Amino acid sequence: MSEVQRHYEDLLASHYSWMSGMTFLDKVAEQRKLLEVLGFLAVSKGVALDLGCGPGYQAAALCDLGYQSVIAFDTSQALLDELKSVAGSRSIDAQLADLREFTSIVGAEGADAIVCMGDTLTHLDDRADVSKLLHDAYHTLRPNGRLALTFRDFSVELTGADRFIPVRADDRRIMLCALLYEPEHVVVNDLVYLRSNNGWHLSKSSYRKIRLVPSSISDELRTIGFSVEIDVTIDRMQAIVARKR
Repeated sequence: MSEVQRHYEDLLASHYSWMSGMTFLDKVAEQRKLLEVLGFLAVSKGVALDLGCGPGYQAAALCDLGYQSVIAFDTSQALLDELKSVAGSRSIDAQLADLREFTSIVGAEGADAIVCMGDTLTHLDDRADVSKLLHDAYHTLRPNGRLALTFRDFSVELTGADRFIPVRADDRRIMLCALLYEPEHVVVNDLVYLRSNNGWHLSKSSYRKIRLVPSSISDELRTIGFSVEIDVTIDRMQAIVARKR
């Protein structure tokens, strides 16, 4: 089990949906609007892939935008089970798989769109894994297919008290994270306080994310053969959309 898988199994998966502060349907509507801003308009389309789907916000949004089917990949069975319970009639094939191996499941048929959103890209082990994923995405996409990436820019180190980030709090649960910067990674320390009849209890876990420089991702996409159509910051996340020529 990888460090990321362990972190999600031990801590994050059980709090993931709560962290958003929204219902599933509201979150799907939010992600549909974001995808529309990123050029994924509501017309009939073919197959889309959601790499690192979590509980399925982007996968459901892609279906609602007209994609006939979505293959959704994640390494957390708990989050995939959550997706299956709320997908309804949407054509979503939830796959328990490492997103680095998505090509072995998709096969030669290819896809019309690939999304890797919600900071999933930084969960990979190293920069080589990111490069492999970008190349695999290019070869999997059909002509004019689009790749959408969103990820946090950790290239600039936060210092002092700025390293401590509140996530969400209510009367029963408080979550915050503390960042520890390394040359190539940032260690994310998640702390969750849960309130019971006996008081507050702390659960904690940590994992590493890659420190990606947004400009280097855009440059690599162009080198691979993509046309980069969007490269902007939206809600503190870097959003890049590239089209296969």
